[in-house]
Amino acid sequence: MKKHISEIISVSNEIYDKGLVPGKAGNISKRIKSSNGDIVAITPTLKSLANLKEEDIVLVDMNGNVLSKGKPSSEVNMHLEIYKKRPDVNAIVHTHSTYATGFAFSDKKIKRLEGFGEIKNEYLPCIEYEKPGSAQLAKNASEKIIGEDVLILKKHGVICVSDNLKEAELLAVFVEESAKTQFVTFMLNSAEDI
Repeated sequence: MKKHISEIISVSNEIYDKGLVPGKAGNISKRIKSSNGDIVAITPTLKSLANLKEEDIVLVDMNGNVLSKGKPSSEVNMHLEIYKKRPDVNAIVHTHSTYATGFAFSDKKIKRLEGFGEIKNEYLPCIEYEKPGSAQLAKNASEKIIGEDVLILKKHGVICVSDNLKEAELLAVFVEESAKTQFVTFMLNSAEDI
């Protein structure tokens, strides 16, 4: 268990340092499979991902029952619903990165660029805004991310999923860089020649 918690802390620090989860925003989790039933280790609510300690990481069962000290992220139900519908997913990174979230607040879509998996659809999928932490957000996100590895939450942020935490982190970084590239492209295309 210690190894899994250490990995969550390491990835939390990395995505904070990269500016993907400013302030106390964002959350990450990892599913730990066991013969007694899966356990999810998740970052806590109302704490920055900058300097988490081992005791900050909260363990819950697949029904959301807390198995350790602390209070899990307010998005714990969204994570659990995704895990229930996606047995292939063992890691979730939810960010509020500047450029990708800027797209989420606009009427523009983020194109899926080459560099991270097969391009099946031209744009990253998105769902309409639902209140963060709500049952409706958990339901909509878990249904829309079936067959996908990224989901844009309108007026909220980004979810990246993978079978392992490092890959989910790399995907979150790639989504932000893709959004940044497209933002710069929009700006350059709209600028008048000097």
